[in-house]
Amino acid sequence: MDRIVIQGGARLEGRIDISGAKNSALKLMAAALLTDEPLVLTRMPRLADSRFLGHLLEKLGVEICEAEPAQLRLHAASIGDTYAPYDLVRKMRASFNVLGPLVAREGHARVSLPGGCAIGARPVDLHLKALKALGAEIEIAEGYVTAKAPSGGLVGAEIDLPFASVGATEHAMLAAALARGETVIENAAREPEIVDLADCLTAMGATIEGAGTSTIRIQGQARLSGVTHKVVADRIETATYALAVAAAGGDTVLEGAVLAHNKALWSSMHEAGVTVEAVDDGVRVARNGSRLDSVDIETQPFPGFPTDAQAQFMALMALANGSSVIRETIFENRFMHAPELARLGADITVHGNEAVVRGVERLRGAPVMATDLRASVSLVIAGLAAEGETVVNRVYHLDRGFERLEAKLSGCGARIERLPDGA
Repeated sequence: MDRIVIQGGARLEGRIDISGAKNSALKLMAAALLTDEPLVLTRMPRLADSRFLGHLLEKLGVEICEAEPAQLRLHAASIGDTYAPYDLVRKMRASFNVLGPLVAREGHARVSLPGGCAIGARPVDLHLKALKALGAEIEIAEGYVTAKAPSGGLVGAEIDLPFASVGATEHAMLAAALARGETVIENAAREPEIVDLADCLTAMGATIEGAGTSTIRIQGQARLSGVTHKVVADRIETATYALAVAAAGGDTVLEGAVLAHNKALWSSMHEAGVTVEAVDDGVRVARNGSRLDSVDIETQPFPGFPTDAQAQFMALMALANGSSVIRETIFENRFMHAPELARLGADITVHGNEAVVRGVERLRGAPVMATDLRASVSLVIAGLAAEGETVVNRVYHLDRGFERLEAKLSGCGARIERLPDGA
């Protein structure tokens, strides 16, 4: 199993190209099931998660062709199978989002429940509630969801979500794009990835209004067309590299990043003493050698502070002057990185959904273990700022969400390399 070795203390100077958003790309791939024409995705990230979903889509009958640079062509000329087995769905929760498109296009599907998650339970009940509102008959047995549309297909409806679930909003949008009539999603999630999916579905022929607000209206169509669509820049990758520069020090331009997609994070970083500003081709992040100020944060749905940047921000606060309180309101069990950061010298106390981080003057390298995707990269950030050598083990988590991490960081001066087990 690979590991990442970091010699800390190097400033990050230069430019980092931001990839397409993982959380958007996966739902866009599922949208290929809605049309018998090719869907071409550009700025497509090459990740373990996209490969997992690609294997499932190929099993369902989608022809997939990778091309450079960062382009993926998906063509579901016909659906060969509407059964998504556990062995493929269990590897990644986003795979469950093939259910709605299959039912919308074929009228039926049988898809495995995705199971649990290391960072807490994320049930799919809201996904199923949305499909039921559109007329689908749902049965759950032996770990599988069997769904059938009425004889005339799915029908537009009002879907009122009890909380702004990103996954349920996206799943409802995918299914409603081929439903007859108007679908209204109330209390919809507002993330940039929602807007990106709406833009793609609109280009394919659906009529969608309100994406990015709490009310989304969708006029479904009898059929959708193939298009070429550029995946939105990854705001979590942007946040991660921005926090890496803040922790290690330096001056770096994040090419392709969108300033408006991380306002809550930028506000907290400004408060800590980091320079963040828009430039012509992205976002510039800079910090000199002065010590950071501590900042309290609370994770919230967009446009609040993103839960997927909480671990990275904790790594930054480990070096700040004073104490900060980090409150996690989205997922339980999302402080598993705290004990590993402590191995590097961080002073962190966790009580339920709150972590108190008492900043230390320096971190020191040590062997650490990754526990999930965002926790993994928080350890990388800490290692970049630490004195001496840090070894991050179980880095397969990183490959799920970060493309060419070592190359992007080393291109800005980081002393970082990936080594195979035993090397």
